[in-house]
Amino acid sequence: MPATDNQGSFLNRISIRRNQVVSMDGNHEQELEDLELFQKHVADRFADLLSQSEDTLGDGLLSISWLRKLLDVFLCCEAEYKAILLLGRDPSQISKPPLDKLVPEFHDRVVKALDVCNAVSHAVETVRNYQKLAEIAVTALEQRPIGDGQVRRAKKALNSLMILLEEKEGSNHKSTERAWSFGRRSTNATTSSSKDRATSASQFRSLSWSMSRGWSAAKQIQAMSSNLVAPRGGESSSPALPVYIMSTITVFVMWALVAAIPCQERNGLLTHFPVPKQLGWAQSIIALQEKIGEEWKKKKEKNRLAGLLEETQRIEKLGVSLIVFADSFQFPPEADRLEEVAVQVAELGETCKKMEEGLVPLQQQIREVFHRIVRSRTEVLDLLDQGGKVTAPVM
Repeated sequence: MPATDNQGSFLNRISIRRNQVVSMDGNHEQELEDLELFQKHVADRFADLLSQSEDTLGDGLLSISWLRKLLDVFLCCEAEYKAILLLGRDPSQISKPPLDKLVPEFHDRVVKALDVCNAVSHAVETVRNYQKLAEIAVTALEQRPIGDGQVRRAKKALNSLMILLEEKEGSNHKSTERAWSFGRRSTNATTSSSKDRATSASQFRSLSWSMSRGWSAAKQIQAMSSNLVAPRGGESSSPALPVYIMSTITVFVMWALVAAIPCQERNGLLTHFPVPKQLGWAQSIIALQEKIGEEWKKKKEKNRLAGLLEETQRIEKLGVSLIVFADSFQFPPEADRLEEVAVQVAELGETCKKMEEGLVPLQQQIREVFHRIVRSRTEVLDLLDQGGKVTAPVM
């Protein structure tokens, strides 16, 4: 993750200030300042994503490029959240209300997020299959002179592409049962043994397990969003707020990935989850959620469940048009029609190029998010196991 200057200075600021000997009142004021700055960074980052989502000429909402930026935002926010929660904090504070309940709930969400990361990472391979079929059509239709053989080859590839795009939810995801299940900790995380933690960490090293046949991305997102309640009263300025903010970001990012990439069982996917509109840092998240939710409703009405990924929608649109050309093709083709098709083929080729250049890095970023979540969770559990013996954990 490319660390921004703002993020680096923010993390250094927390590290230096929290390691200074200050009064309780002074420390509380510093925490409030850190929390306000964290909220500002979250608001600014998602405002940038919202602005980029409105780009109709370049890489807009839910394009591969946009999703990669979204994952960068997640990683930046997660690093700052962890610093606010852990740096210089007495471990016993996390074992007291309200964190004693909120932190385990957050960990339960991120465990579910690991499943989503795994499912989406596998589903990227499906999108790469779309790309390969589109490339076959591009190669065939770029041939000059173009004849019946090239058109038949392109039509066959495009028809196969349309079949993949139109497959009903879950029909192309015949996964085997997962080889293992994650050993969840009890809500009283401080009583968990080091042996259990080591076992869990070793299991998490690989992003390669298969999802069970009954696993549902829609249900996973719904479970993640349940009990997502904004802090009230005094808790709105306490460490409970960054936990809520990071929970909201995690749910939103996983939801957006599931909406974009055709992973397993998305029937019933939420079109929104409740985020209070009065929260300043959440305004752009709410706006993005509304835009994605509307697009999902439109696709569902058309029974197009291949996902909202911009590149997927583009090759679908171009593929339909080129199939019409192939169906009516007669040799020799009309010059005007051939010129029109050449423009569409060039656009399809450019889209395939973006997919070729972006899908593997996107998959790698999803893995990075996966491993970051694992490491952060382990660090919090380590801190809890210390039971207050160490006041400043090593980040």
